[in-house]
Amino acid sequence: MTSKYLPETIAYVSITNQSWHDGKLEGEVKAASYQWQFQWRFREGKLLVKPSLGRALIQEPLGRFLEHYDYKLEPGGDYHFILKANL
Repeated sequence: MTSKYLPETIAYVSITNQSWHDGKLEGEVKAASYQWQFQWRFREGKLLVKPSLGRALIQEPLGRFLEHYDYKLEPGGDYHFILKANL
């Protein structure tokens, strides 16, 4: 028997630093009891997430979120997206 509904968790994103000159965006993401710091080097297409605990759960969805909203994200801004998982 399969469920029609997947579990969901809201991930909250705060942007702390942005540098178009250096090609990077930095911030924090929280979901359930997890919390990570990230640095997105958008010119290189690299997303660094720390700490490693739970990183596999957030890295791909966070990367998709950042790529989709990149020019709309600003330092001091608070954003969120839905993870299709129960953390």
